[in-house]
Amino acid sequence: MQELHKPVMLAEIVELFDMLEKPEALVVDCTLGAGGHAEAILSRSKARYIGIDADPEARERSAARLRPYADRLEIRPGYFDEVLAVWVAEPGFRKPDFILFDLGVSTHHYLDSGRGFSFANDEPLDMRFSPDLEVTAYDLVNKLRESELADIIFQYGEERFSRQIAKAIVESRRHAPIRTAKALASVIAGAVPSSYRYGRIHPATRTFQALRIKVNGELEREGRALALAAPMLAPGGILAVISFHSLEDRIAKLLCRDYGRNRGYKEIYKTPRLPSDEECAANPPSRSAKLRALRAPSGEDV
Repeated sequence: MQELHKPVMLAEIVELFDMLEKPEALVVDCTLGAGGHAEAILSRSKARYIGIDADPEARERSAARLRPYADRLEIRPGYFDEVLAVWVAEPGFRKPDFILFDLGVSTHHYLDSGRGFSFANDEPLDMRFSPDLEVTAYDLVNKLRESELADIIFQYGEERFSRQIAKAIVESRRHAPIRTAKALASVIAGAVPSSYRYGRIHPATRTFQALRIKVNGELEREGRALALAAPMLAPGGILAVISFHSLEDRIAKLLCRDYGRNRGYKEIYKTPRLPSDEECAANPPSRSAKLRALRAPSGEDV
């Protein structure tokens, strides 16, 4: 069994929850994942907890981990934008006191999901968080036109060699379909200059990010979900968003700025809070994390 995923900025999320001074709060965790944030909050409070995740394997793992709190836990399947849209329209809807988005990809997805999230593994090119989606990374890599591939890699990966990479992919698939993550990573490595190939990050990192974002519609879902989440907060409630790259953070930044300047909410951090040096050393994936948080007005006039 692989090492349990370490929740990022756990102390900071607990600190935000404690600001509520409401032990029986309603918490909505829009990215339940391995359940690390959930366990920390449930173990220190009497909160009612709703966890959302599109990945059935993640839901199964978190349900097992959180079994001691099953009487206060509800796990809802699906992508968070879709689940929130349905939930807010349900009869008897109760405004949540705390809403959390941790937009990072879990260790499980990279190490042992078997879905091609990591360029180091010889796994099928899938990259779907939910098996209910129809289009996979294989479909994008092997069926899109060169210009479409280049645009995706540039837009969602901010990859400066997007054109060269797309051209190499199309050339490679003329001979045989690119079926695995490892095969795709090899094509990408051969398409970029040697100085980039042996640079600070693996040359396939940004392309894999772009394909994953496109397959799952991550940025569009984030925008829709945050637009639903902020106004549904209970008076004095808190929205917390942990992002891991500039595209995600920009969406959170613009929403927090809008609500902070124009709608009477308070931006808890004027600039994003970053993980401590100690956390970065102990949990290297946390290094790129940024935390933004927004607090609703205490009165009913949101």
